[in-house]
Amino acid sequence: MTTIRKADQKDIRVLSKKLLTLLENKNSQVYQDNVAKFGIPEYYVKRAFAEETLLQALTTGKATFYLALEDDEITGFAQTIQQNASVVELDRIIILPEHTRKGLGTQLLNQVIIDQEQKGIDNIIVNTGKEEIQARRFYEKNGFKQIKETTIDAPWGKKLTLVSYHLCLRHA
Repeated sequence: MTTIRKADQKDIRVLSKKLLTLLENKNSQVYQDNVAKFGIPEYYVKRAFAEETLLQALTTGKATFYLALEDDEITGFAQTIQQNASVVELDRIIILPEHTRKGLGTQLLNQVIIDQEQKGIDNIIVNTGKEEIQARRFYEKNGFKQIKETTIDAPWGKKLTLVSYHLCLRHA
């Protein structure tokens, strides 16, 4: 049985180790789909998922991490970042490869939505790569509306085309 809960500092340390270990195999599907495809340098990925980086995000109070757990084993996670009093960005949902296609992404998203509604947040935004068809279908299936498409200069020097989505939590 899967449980979804917010992560604490101890959880973040475990999550960081798990992610960095998973990304060590350059031939893995996870690495190919999330790093190689976008031309992200190894140093950037290691820094993004480093324990210090994730802990710093958690301790600012603006980021919240939600864990999907099966028998206390992390099977996936979501991260939100508070943008302002009414907007939260869903920064990422990652499901570990052996646990995909089991509805974990939907469970994580549903918990994020419940939590944000309880906090009085009006809007959730999310950005995904234009070529990320599966992610785009996921957000559209879950009520997100496409609001724009933008090409950005990624921090590692490549151009990325992002599609931005919006979910309104307050219905008049």
